[in-house]
Amino acid sequence: QVQLVESGGGLVQAGGSLRLSCAASGGHISTYNMAWFRQAPGKERSFVAGSSRKTSYADSVKGRFTISRDNGKNTVYLQMNSLQPDDTAVYYCAARPVISLVIATSTLDYNYWGQGTQVTVSS
Repeated sequence: QVQLVESGGGLVQAGGSLRLSCAASGGHISTYNMAWFRQAPGKERSFVAGSSRKTSYADSVKGRFTISRDNGKNTVYLQMNSLQPDDTAVYYCAARPVISLVIATSTLDYNYWGQGTQVTVSS
């Protein structure tokens, strides 16, 4: 069973950047579909970006966010540029023990979750 620990959240001004990290243990990310989700206050948790045999992004973050993997460090990253106040949320890392060309975007498809890291973007 894989365990996920996120880090890298914080407070940033609009237009700034942050890089989130998701360190995995108990399993290797090369055998998992990895994804980032986020949940803003009063809203449902929603898909942000995913990585399997390819990558996929929510329309709201395309061109600004980049998901990447470092298999040697067993870590997944989310580089977030041009941040806006609407990006304020708790960001969660998730893992699904499937490698495929189709990246799942529903929370129901992911078996393992981190504890989340807060990202706050001020205007």
